[in-house]
Amino acid sequence: MNRINPAKLHHSKWTAIKPVNREKHFLVSDVEYDEDGTVLNCILEAVLSKNEYPIDWTELKDNEKWLQGWK
Repeated sequence: MNRINPAKLHHSKWTAIKPVNREKHFLVSDVEYDEDGTVLNCILEAVLSKNEYPIDWTELKDNEKWLQGWK
């Protein structure tokens, strides 16, 4: 399980274990917080295509789907 500090989630880099549409490397481009400062979700941006995907930030903890950094 990947350990994630929610405060450092913005602009973090991620690698998809199983790339889709040749998109493997992603950057967290936006993070949405509630009024208590808790992370609700985030937006992943594909590095090559610049496509954006909303994702529940807790999915990034699954090390069978995501690796932290660009590998």
